[in-house]
Amino acid sequence: MQHLAIYDMDKTITATPTWTRFLVHAARARAPWRLALMPLVGVAGLGYLLKLIDRSRLKQLSQRLLLGRALTVADMDAVAARFADAEFETGVLHDARERIEADRAAGYRLVMATASHGYYAAAIARLLDFDDVVATQARRDRQGRVLSLIEGNNCYGPVKLRMIENWMEGAGIARGDVHVRAYSDHVSDAPLLDWADEAFAVNAHGPLRSLARVRGWTELDWR
Repeated sequence: MQHLAIYDMDKTITATPTWTRFLVHAARARAPWRLALMPLVGVAGLGYLLKLIDRSRLKQLSQRLLLGRALTVADMDAVAARFADAEFETGVLHDARERIEADRAAGYRLVMATASHGYYAAAIARLLDFDDVVATQARRDRQGRVLSLIEGNNCYGPVKLRMIENWMEGAGIARGDVHVRAYSDHVSDAPLLDWADEAFAVNAHGPLRSLARVRGWTELDWR
């Protein structure tokens, strides 16, 4: 039987959320004048809180404001690599590193499954020696440039589980032939945790902590 260890990234592996910090890092590196647009990003965030826009729209608007409409793959790879280097050095939780190493040593195939954009999540995953990444993907234009639009769906909530199942199908992994561990900090990943053979509520916020106690999921604190 194969073994998978599926990890959320933000606030599970990393100490804090990465998306806004990535955008600020990228804007500072490429076009510092765009940081003056941060109040508009805040307005978009308020629109999300008021349920006027969804997470996908918020993500697209924020990227459009701070990174522009499109970046070449080389430019995106460069800024993502610099951000990943900094995150690997100071943003990854020590206990998360230890658990990742322990799962690898136990023969688990390591999968990062995150709502963060794949262009920088994959860079972080490579530094942590993950085998695979399931993440939100950016649309490309005819020249292959990375757009501020999402290709398909935001890898969040029930969609994340569907994307993991699609990845498994593409990789030729049958659910009945694999033992799955899943780690997450947020109740939005309840479908994934329910589906896993072993579920770990890591650094859990209140709603997930309450649900974990009802479902009998193991609680871990890596903070």
